[in-house]
Amino acid sequence: MKTFVIQQNDSEQRVDRFLKKMLPSLPASLLYKAIRKKQIKVNRKRCTGETRLQTGDVITIFLPDDCLQTVPAAVEKKAAQGNAASLSVCYEDENLLILYKPIGMLVHSDAEHADNCLVNHLHAYLQQKGVYHPEQEQSFAPAICNRLDRNTEGLVIAAKNAAALREVNRLIRENHIQKTYLCILTAIPPKSKATLHAYHCKDTKTNTVSISDRPKAGYREICTSYRILQQNGSLCLAEITLHTGRTHQIRAHMAHIGAPLAGDNKYGNRQRNQQLHCTHQLLCAYRLQFEPEPDSCLAYLQHRVFTAPIPDFIKQFFPQDS
Repeated sequence: MKTFVIQQNDSEQRVDRFLKKMLPSLPASLLYKAIRKKQIKVNRKRCTGETRLQTGDVITIFLPDDCLQTVPAAVEKKAAQGNAASLSVCYEDENLLILYKPIGMLVHSDAEHADNCLVNHLHAYLQQKGVYHPEQEQSFAPAICNRLDRNTEGLVIAAKNAAALREVNRLIRENHIQKTYLCILTAIPPKSKATLHAYHCKDTKTNTVSISDRPKAGYREICTSYRILQQNGSLCLAEITLHTGRTHQIRAHMAHIGAPLAGDNKYGNRQRNQQLHCTHQLLCAYRLQFEPEPDSCLAYLQHRVFTAPIPDFIKQFFPQDS
């Protein structure tokens, strides 16, 4: 038999999802069978996989011990790999942080770049401040809510607690957080400003996307607005607002209309990028605007706007704007 007492950061999860995190050795088929046979109970009562957990609930599991191997405390190792000094904090409150991710830093770790990873730096920073204690958490770790490509710089949102994570993710999903970018394009778009609608499909094998002007099987609708701020010969400085958030959406969508980003060898003009001495896409997530509803736990951020410093690539190609 094994029991779990639900803590604040575990609450509002479904029973099945919580147990999948906590008991990785338990096959899903056995998990659902145990729930049906009342071998898993919440507060000594029958539950379903969809039962929502609340703080203080007690899950009791009547299964053999070899099925109940819990998750090792790996979060401490992750935090130790991070470096609090590498974190650039633009804003912080009791629920979330706004961070500035530099070019070359991954949001999440991979085998090659485990040490220079934004989420690991975040964990180290919060541990150093004494507001995150991984040994006390069961299923939660502070998380990054929105991703940026490794070679895209700019603002990202990090959640300190599970309630904030759920709410920020909902606000992003329901377009209550507006994300605006600055970039340099290597060609002049057809119009000085426009809202573009198209369809997007990701190829996971090649990590590239395709854009279509018409609906196709496997394609999802995207919407991107742009506004030209300034021109310098064949280059232009553009402000991009995302209304949907798909992989490589800005890079692929602007290339689709014939105005690829400077430095983008995946969707743009490699020869032109070499002429400009650009080794990565010139793209910065520079503005976040929060519009939560009045009853949101983040209502205090309503109408708050956060902006990043002017990126160096703008100072380089449009020095009068620096």
